[in-house]
Amino acid sequence: MTASRIATASRIATEVDFDRDGRQCDFLRLPHSVDRSAYGWIPIPVVCLRNGPGPRVLLMAGNHGDEFEGQVALAKLAHTLRPEQVTGRIIILPMANAPAARAGRRNSPVDGLNLNRCFPGDANGSPTEMIAHYIETVLLPQCDVVIDVHSGGQSLRYVPSTHIRRSPDPARFARASALMAAFNAPYSWVFEGARETRALNAAAERCGIVALGTELGGGATVTPQALRIAERGLRRALAHLGALPPDPADELTRPDRRLQVGGYPFYVYARDEGVFEPLAALEDVVSAGQPAALIHPVDTPWQAPVEARFAQAGIVVCARVPGRVERGDCLFHLAAEPAR
Repeated sequence: MTASRIATASRIATEVDFDRDGRQCDFLRLPHSVDRSAYGWIPIPVVCLRNGPGPRVLLMAGNHGDEFEGQVALAKLAHTLRPEQVTGRIIILPMANAPAARAGRRNSPVDGLNLNRCFPGDANGSPTEMIAHYIETVLLPQCDVVIDVHSGGQSLRYVPSTHIRRSPDPARFARASALMAAFNAPYSWVFEGARETRALNAAAERCGIVALGTELGGGATVTPQALRIAERGLRRALAHLGALPPDPADELTRPDRRLQVGGYPFYVYARDEGVFEPLAALEDVVSAGQPAALIHPVDTPWQAPVEARFAQAGIVVCARVPGRVERGDCLFHLAAEPAR
């Protein structure tokens, strides 16, 4: 993506004035000309609560449209928060990729794109590219922190967790690390190694702000446990930032346990097509070389199943949901204790 494309002014508009005190509820208007609506726009709901100077926070969900826990948690916050409770400003974007969220799909049904692989976006690109461009060039530069609430969607299920990426800026990494501790999810980890430059956390790094991500359940559903962790964690994080007052009745429920995630060896993939038989479960502690799954060739049942193994030791933090798999599907995701 060239610098000139990034610098182009966004074509997305809204009647929300992000610098005005009070509570404003409206839509980001994404221009979209189609046969049934020549001058139409796609509505992306946005809520802004501002009460004087203070921390500037962007809360996002629906980056992937089939991840529902964050959409519900942020919708409840948008409905219940009042400006007098807030110090500074909170922008809530519960359906960041609105077409994907309305369809309950990871990628947008309009252009087939994954928002979290579209940053820095394109002001004159497809709808998903335009959303990415607006977030990176309009919203992130006027914020100090972004919290992007994810889960496993329809194909994966995660243990409730938070994550940050190792930043080249030690001070920014320390702030992200403290924010992750304040959220107090059951698991937390740091992504190490090669950086995905097209994801939101890379956009936040380019804008010089702190980014915290979550993985809170999945399986294309919402569970009471995951939603409770999301809601409590978001309020703790906002209190830590000074955007909301702390809840004296809410105590941290667990010590901060840090894990790390790296590249390919932390993942297990299907090596053939068939039906997936898991040989491990979420939160299992596994060793390198341990059998992870059998892929049964049910179309040719006279053949032996294909075995997949864990490439390294770690804790199972993510597992595939659908039983039918194809070669290249992710089956498991590990996190490991940091090297001493």
